[in-house]
Amino acid sequence: MRVLLVEDDEMIGHSLREALQGQGWSVDWVKDGLLAQSAWDDGDYACVLLDLGLPKRDGVEVLRHARSRGNTTPVLVLTARDAIDDRVTGLDLGADDYLLKPYEVRELLARMRAVIRRRDGSAHSVIGNTTVQLDLTTREVMVQGGERSQLSAREFALLHALLERPGAILSREQLENRIYGWGEEVSSNAVDVLIHGMRRKIGPDTIRNVRGLGWRVTGGAGASA
Repeated sequence: MRVLLVEDDEMIGHSLREALQGQGWSVDWVKDGLLAQSAWDDGDYACVLLDLGLPKRDGVEVLRHARSRGNTTPVLVLTARDAIDDRVTGLDLGADDYLLKPYEVRELLARMRAVIRRRDGSAHSVIGNTTVQLDLTTREVMVQGGERSQLSAREFALLHALLERPGAILSREQLENRIYGWGEEVSSNAVDVLIHGMRRKIGPDTIRNVRGLGWRVTGGAGASA
């Protein structure tokens, strides 16, 4: 999945981007508040990791701007500001969680999964329907009457994008925006190749192509476990 990392500290930004990419995330990294605001307005992100002490525009103002525009992307604030007033302000403006520096990457990843689950309307780690379900923690897919199968990072991002909008048709561009970050080379048939591979794991009829429009997941009513 794709995350927006907003961090002006070069050392922290480099190490965090590498850690997230190592876990299969596509990472767009910006280093000031104005770039963060622009990227957030234009991008389709599963989560935003937001530092508060930013040059050009404070992280609080970036958050206020996003929420005023109705942007509901989950936000995890990462900051060295430990004053209770700062935390209260961030949460009141619409941050979903708060993590003080320094932090362990494992905890950060767990909190990212948690805020994404809440955005998806589930307190649990599994989303999907009666036909196919996706475990957000293990990145495994479960098909009715079948076994669990491990997904690659991009397969996981694609299926997550489809399952979080049950029945909706997602275009090629929408899926590419959820899977790939800035600067990543995307071939014209990249989505087709991913879907072809996934159909071998979850069955040929679970992801349907709607000619000229895109793809959607078939199945019964949404479920969580």
